[in-house]
Amino acid sequence: MGSVNSYETKSGKRYRVRYRKPDNSQTDRRGFRTRRAAELFLATVEVNKATGTYVDPTHSRVTVGTLGPAWLETKKTSLKPSAFAPVEVAWRKRVEPRWGKTLVTDILHSDVKKWVGDLKEEAGATVVIRTFGVLAAILDDAVLDRRIAVNPARGAKIGLPRKMPTRHVYLTHGQVDELARASGPHRTLVLVLAYTGIRWAEAVGLRVENLDLGRARLWVERNAVEVANVIHEGTPKSHKVRPVPLPRFLRDELADLVRGRGPTELVFPADDGGFRKRTRTSSGSKSWFKTAAREAGVPPLTLHDLRHTAASLAVQAGANVKVIQRMLGHASAAMTLDVYADLFEDDLDAVSQALDRARSSEVVGKMWAEAASPE
Repeated sequence: MGSVNSYETKSGKRYRVRYRKPDNSQTDRRGFRTRRAAELFLATVEVNKATGTYVDPTHSRVTVGTLGPAWLETKKTSLKPSAFAPVEVAWRKRVEPRWGKTLVTDILHSDVKKWVGDLKEEAGATVVIRTFGVLAAILDDAVLDRRIAVNPARGAKIGLPRKMPTRHVYLTHGQVDELARASGPHRTLVLVLAYTGIRWAEAVGLRVENLDLGRARLWVERNAVEVANVIHEGTPKSHKVRPVPLPRFLRDELADLVRGRGPTELVFPADDGGFRKRTRTSSGSKSWFKTAAREAGVPPLTLHDLRHTAASLAVQAGANVKVIQRMLGHASAAMTLDVYADLFEDDLDAVSQALDRARSSEVVGKMWAEAASPE
């Protein structure tokens, strides 16, 4: 246990609390005006030590700007470059300018809530949620390091915005064919994206050795993601190798495309033989993709909408959600259903029709049988 002692100052008697920290080192705190206040502080210290919630005052005098770079460095080693880039931007442009000079002990829940409200006025839901997540995660570490007892960004409603579901564009077989025709030398690339559902970065990273045309399979083993105008080659988003089925017409297209190439050569290389950079699809863009879309007369779409199209065409072909999950590389079938719930609405009609048929077969059939039987 600690002790409480008095001492004299120019302003009168004051009290000092001496106690041992969890590491058994001794420290004190001065300036209490009454013995009762000093004893209450000492009692609180002992309770916090016993419950594991003790916060060392010498460790709590640290700013968010001091903790942020170390936290960011751990993220850099654990996240893919494409995932790390927006996190770094959130820290550099929004978190550090607002909270960098603030002591972690001085942050109030109400301050964080107001900050989130201000962010909502200037940025979209995804940016606000990501930016808030950076601050909250840094403060999580501060709690674990016993710099603060509780995280002021957690434990209550903070007013985060909700992400609005985006409208998917689904092309028909005919529209895909028109788009591919209008894409000229990029015809096969468009067909692969629209019928396999692989991501742009996965298509760009595809090598000849990843094509198993005999078994009608395409193996997604690597991707090539563009971050800040630099291509980073790595594992797929799920970190797992996955097989993707290839329809016969696509096998023939790919066989013609890669004929004569070595196994490690890229399937869809840039003009210089290296990785192809992402084609721009913003409004007003004159890229080959936007030009082809206009010429084909298809609805405005992005490259990622070809992935949505692949899911739609697979559902129409009778593929179940588990197969589509594996094809697209989703973490779970639940995720596939969440993303493409609208594609499975017809299944509800099929269930009701099947129940009608089953009931008619059993109940109505029994009624006819009973009516036909002699009394």
